[in-house]
Amino acid sequence: MIALLVRDLRLAFRAGGGFGLGLAFFLIMAVLVPLGVGPEPDILARIAPGILWVGALLACLLSLDRIFALDFEDGSLDLLATAPVPLEGVVSIKALAHWLTTGLPLVLVSPVLGLLLYLPPQAYIWLVVSLALGTPALSVIGTFGAALTVGLKRGGLLLSLLVLPLYIPTLVFGAEVVARGAQGLEVATPVALLAGITAGAVALLPFASALVIRINLR
Repeated sequence: MIALLVRDLRLAFRAGGGFGLGLAFFLIMAVLVPLGVGPEPDILARIAPGILWVGALLACLLSLDRIFALDFEDGSLDLLATAPVPLEGVVSIKALAHWLTTGLPLVLVSPVLGLLLYLPPQAYIWLVVSLALGTPALSVIGTFGAALTVGLKRGGLLLSLLVLPLYIPTLVFGAEVVARGAQGLEVATPVALLAGITAGAVALLPFASALVIRINLR
């Protein structure tokens, strides 16, 4: 399992592997929004939680089609499906590799982008907390979507259409955590709901993804 994780990380760091693509998109979006909306700090501070979370969601979406595509093309996915290692574990490792190369960098750079959008200082910690809790769910849900579309030519658009509705609860509660933190309000409820979504996705979706992959490989 560790060898599979290292392999996926190496593939992500290669040219065209997807590492840095989501981070660059996240940065560009945070820079373009003030240019389009205007430099008014009050307006930017009010919309910053939603903008940052939408940017993180779309950044995670960019590299989803690469999760199983390379393995399917070179036949590795068939070997992984018949290997002694449970396919559910393989799916979990794929989701972890996606989060380490996409979600984690977004978490680390988010305070800098919050500064560009005039996010109130008291909201920075909640921005990091919400992204740390929510981005694993984005990766796991995205892995499920990638499993549904594995083997389909030009399945990127279909993958986006399948995954985006599933991302909505995470987006809503993640942005709510940051918005409440910016206003100094109680954040325990949205944080608990966000953590619950992530826990449920991590516990259930690898089994659903493995089942879908087995069906697609028949």
